[in-house]
Amino acid sequence: MNYYSGEANTAETESAAEVTAAPPAPVVEVVELTTETLRFWSRFSGRIVPVDSADIKPLTSGEIQKVAFEDGQMVKKGDLLFLIDPRPQQAVVKRVEAQLVSAKSRAKLAKDELQRTQKLVEKKLISDSIFDAASNEYAVASAAIREVESALVEAKLNLNYSYIKAPFNGRMSNAKLTVGNIIESEMNAPILATIIADQQFYAEFDVDEKTYIQSLRGTLKVNEMPVELTLAADDSVVYHGQVHSFDNQLDSSSGTIRTRAIFDNTDGVLTPGMYVDIRLGAASESEALLIDQRAIGTNQDKKFAYIIDGNTTVVYREIELGKSHNGQRVVTRGLQQGERIVVNGLSHIRPGMAVTIKSEPTK
Repeated sequence: MNYYSGEANTAETESAAEVTAAPPAPVVEVVELTTETLRFWSRFSGRIVPVDSADIKPLTSGEIQKVAFEDGQMVKKGDLLFLIDPRPQQAVVKRVEAQLVSAKSRAKLAKDELQRTQKLVEKKLISDSIFDAASNEYAVASAAIREVESALVEAKLNLNYSYIKAPFNGRMSNAKLTVGNIIESEMNAPILATIIADQQFYAEFDVDEKTYIQSLRGTLKVNEMPVELTLAADDSVVYHGQVHSFDNQLDSSSGTIRTRAIFDNTDGVLTPGMYVDIRLGAASESEALLIDQRAIGTNQDKKFAYIIDGNTTVVYREIELGKSHNGQRVVTRGLQQGERIVVNGLSHIRPGMAVTIKSEPTK
């Protein structure tokens, strides 16, 4: 007969209990979800284009007698840029002025004759046909005055074209043609120079269809949409502006719409052709629910988060995400304000598992 001590049986029982005891609940960190007031921004690439630019071309033919600006000079509206020999046009003006004097003299004579024949016809001393001829002569003379006056306006306009002036404030290019060159107007008119307004510039960029729709549904006043610009080659300065316009149709090949934002050239650095980075802001701020990137899990093509219910039990929740903001993501569906979500150790917990909350800071 075999005998076993009581002490041995007790030790074996305690060892088995330790083996079968449940492991401690995982310790997780959670945060409570709250909404924040945000302005959402989208990023694009674009280029600088001028608000106003013009190719300076002659409207009259002749010899260039003067170039009145230096290359790259700032000019004001109305400043003289080029002088084309005005003498031929001055001669035309004087000739037409003389023609006008002659026409007025003939009209005065025809008027006097008409007045005399009118008195005579009233006294039945001359026939009506003589009066009609005098009346017609005066009408022709009056029309001749109006014709010459129109010719004088045209002659003075052509004389004014000899003085080519700046159409607006801006910066000049170099002169393409200089003093002594003979130029022609009409179809063969050469470009003498270009001028670009540099106090403000447009930034042109292509906005995707989704962002465009969201922007217009947020507001019909596109000029309330803020825009930030930095140069692609130097992002040390941020220029602040607003949307000026959207194009009138979407590009079907790219699914984008051309957008213009306007900026003040505050430091004089902006110039057409520069590549820029654009941040397009929503017209107004809105309430959004944000989630930490660490709290987002991936299940194939779906995103999920673990929430903690009132019994400190893990609950699986499929979510949909929106834009990014300062390292967090906007939650568009699946979570609600006030819910507690796990922000670390997602790989060590499973739905239905009881956990121990390490801390619960308010987000």
